[in-house]
Amino acid sequence: MYLKSIELSGFKSFGKKTELVFQSRISSIVGPNGSGKSNVAEAFRFVLGEQSMKSMRSKKGEDLIWGGSPGLARANRAGVKVTFDNSTRLLDIDFKEVVVERIVYRDGQNEYLLNGTVVRLKDVIRLLAGANIGGSGYQIISQGEADRILNASPKERREMVEDALGLKLYQHKKAESERKLLESGVNIDKTKSLRREIAPHLSFLRTQVEKIEKAREMKEELAVKLNDYLARENAWITQEDSRLKDEAHVHESESKKLSVRLAELRTVAGAGKHGTSKSSELHEKLQGKEARLVEVRREGEDLQRELGRAEGALEANTVTVEQIVAVPHVRQFARELDSTISDIEHSDDIATVRAALAHIRNRIKSFVEGLSGAAPVTSHEAKQQVEELTVALAKKKHEQEVLTGEIDVMRKEIARIREASFAAERDVIEHEATLREAQGKLNNANAARAGLKSLRERFEEEVREGVALAGAALTGWERGEIPQGALSEDRSEQEKRRKQVERLKIKIEESGLGNGDAVVKEFSQTKERDEFLARELIDLETSASKLKDIIAELEKTIDEKFKDGLKHINEALKGFFVKLFGGGEAKLTIEQPRRKALRASYGAGPADDDFEDEVEFDEEEELYAGLSISVSLPRKKVKGLEILSGGERALTSIALIFSMSQVNPPPFLVLDETDAALDEANSKRYADMIMELGSKSQLIVITHNRATMAAAGELYGVTMSQDGVSKLLSVKLEEAERVAK
Repeated sequence: MYLKSIELSGFKSFGKKTELVFQSRISSIVGPNGSGKSNVAEAFRFVLGEQSMKSMRSKKGEDLIWGGSPGLARANRAGVKVTFDNSTRLLDIDFKEVVVERIVYRDGQNEYLLNGTVVRLKDVIRLLAGANIGGSGYQIISQGEADRILNASPKERREMVEDALGLKLYQHKKAESERKLLESGVNIDKTKSLRREIAPHLSFLRTQVEKIEKAREMKEELAVKLNDYLARENAWITQEDSRLKDEAHVHESESKKLSVRLAELRTVAGAGKHGTSKSSELHEKLQGKEARLVEVRREGEDLQRELGRAEGALEANTVTVEQIVAVPHVRQFARELDSTISDIEHSDDIATVRAALAHIRNRIKSFVEGLSGAAPVTSHEAKQQVEELTVALAKKKHEQEVLTGEIDVMRKEIARIREASFAAERDVIEHEATLREAQGKLNNANAARAGLKSLRERFEEEVREGVALAGAALTGWERGEIPQGALSEDRSEQEKRRKQVERLKIKIEESGLGNGDAVVKEFSQTKERDEFLARELIDLETSASKLKDIIAELEKTIDEKFKDGLKHINEALKGFFVKLFGGGEAKLTIEQPRRKALRASYGAGPADDDFEDEVEFDEEEELYAGLSISVSLPRKKVKGLEILSGGERALTSIALIFSMSQVNPPPFLVLDETDAALDEANSKRYADMIMELGSKSQLIVITHNRATMAAAGELYGVTMSQDGVSKLLSVKLEEAERVAK
């Protein structure tokens, strides 16, 4: 496997598409300062997944995109594409050629592609890590970062060494396992929390189910008692309905017969009423006769008085005004008064009576006033008047006798008619009473049947309630079997059974559980859920335990490979250090393991020496052991990094980087002016080391050093036009030396 090419499009100063094709084990990129050479190294970081903008000398993703110039408009995105020859399948993907591409847009969004297919960042990192390729660490040494490994903390230094030893894949696996372990821990907590949440409800439902079971036992008891009660009630209602139906039929038949007889009697009574009507007519006539008799008697009395006065006047031979008043006139006056008096005798209206009396008073006054002017009569006239009055009086007496006889006859006829009518009425009344009695019995029978209907309705309601409570178990009463004594026992016994049934119903209803199917179903579902969570918890705990074992195994593997690799790095470092310094020694040493302190979890401020003593840590907190560097230069007694000059630090860093690369050579290295601080003698040594390293890894070296250029198999020159766009030139060594100057 080797790096075939890198293509930059709109990335930083490379506003136009630029491609570098690598055909040599060592490729050198040269050019004047500010031409954009280092942008190539940062392009490698970018496309290999680097997330730190600081490492690419930027603040945000938009800073990586060509910003434009008077000669070239700004780009909307920046893209870098690297192509690998994967014939050896070092990359764990079934392609001979693998193209990794990263694109950043102005909104900060990033896109990763693998052979043209959009993928996730972690997919890219995982694929490259398997081939010991990464976007950070020792593999890409940017300008000014040669001594980064010297300035790094022991922990960071160890991470860089682990990266160089190809332990990154193991670290990714460990990190993934730790992530899964963390997720498992979260899921375990969630599962336990869910079980704690449902535990009270499950307990409640279990209690409810127990109550339901008890209720079901009561329902079974209810079904037995209710079947017996309903069978007895149905038999009694059926029998009673039949009896009342027969009784009603008897009373109805009797009522019909009585009604027929009553109709006959009412016919007779109707005839009697006709007689009564005749009697009424006779009574009216009788009243007329009696009134006439009274009038005749009054008229006779009047005639008798007039006759007396006339006789007296005749005897005295004196005629008064009264005596000479015409008799017809007096009679007319008397009849008017009698008629008016008769009218008021039969009137109950006081106003009418008063009006009639006022009329009588006025008539009397007018009659008296009419007499005051009468002329006296002669004796002859008086004698004639006496004779006329005598004759008239005799007629009145005869008329009185005739009226009296007719009245007696009419009274007897009226009495006879009334007696016959009373007899018919008595028969009607007696039969009406008998009919009412018969109809009363019929009504009682019908009322009893209506009451029985209400009992039947109550019975049907009890059946419905029983079915609602007891369900299909309530069918025994329908079989038609009549329990012993159901038709003959006292109704109080059945009432006792009904009360027992009602008490059971009330107990079941008070349980408030209905048929309980929904509660039982919910309990079953909740129990299944709890059992599932219990199994899930076991699986999660088992998985967590396995993950802990995997992590422990990975840590063991990492530790073993790290210690073995560190041994080989120190051996290579010893050789490179001697080559560069002509003696002396540099060595990486594992420090005493220390426990990680997650200060943020405790709200700690700036670090201090006493912090770790103040914090209580869990037993399972991770321990780490960093790497320290010990340096001993020839001809110098003082040991340590603090004694090194700038050039010595650069040489030490180079020796360490090259040693790390020798132990587990990566497919390629990018070195950006790591030789800038070297003098001519050390530059030659550096070039020799480059050539030695190039036998194991593909090198892309950005340099101004002539010796380094000489070690390269191909040169690329980078220059910048007046519009600020970096351009690529293929140059010869002599031209490169000139450009570098």
